[in-house]
Amino acid sequence: MDIVSTFETQALKTVASLKEDLKSIRTGRASPSLVENLIVETYGGQTKLRLVEMATIMVEGASSISISPYDPSVIHDIERSILKSPLGLTPATQGTRIVIRIPSLNTEQREKYIKVVADKIEEKKVTIRNHRDDARKNMKNAFEKKEMSEDEKYRLEKEVDLRSTKFMKEIDVIRENKESEIREV
Repeated sequence: MDIVSTFETQALKTVASLKEDLKSIRTGRASPSLVENLIVETYGGQTKLRLVEMATIMVEGASSISISPYDPSVIHDIERSILKSPLGLTPATQGTRIVIRIPSLNTEQREKYIKVVADKIEEKKVTIRNHRDDARKNMKNAFEKKEMSEDEKYRLEKEVDLRSTKFMKEIDVIRENKESEIREV
């Protein structure tokens, strides 16, 4: 039935959104995903582009990122965007490229980022629970309109509950992995 596949689609989008959100949380390790979605105002404020659209972003070693803009004239705009961002990173221009050293996190910062991860995880779990509740309401309405039998309603409810549990477990694994990444020294 459509209700289960709709729930599945919504839950998959929620998990994908969570993974995207968590990419931008610092772990003390260099990763292009840390900066690739930064919005850069360039060409006198005429254009706003994501950094990944205007430069090659590479990791150099475990603790630095190298950014090589396709157009060297925007290097100062990129630098300004990195400095303005909430990431707390300091870019250093070296000729036609920018190098960012990723400092290791102190214990206080690690705990702060773990709390941010926990908040994002809980937000996405609530979203999945809401999708599950919507699916149940749709089943109840279909049953009351005699569009499905009681047995079918019961079977679909079990199916949605099983899938919901599966997604919750997947989110917990994502959380554990991100937290161990953050705690890694």
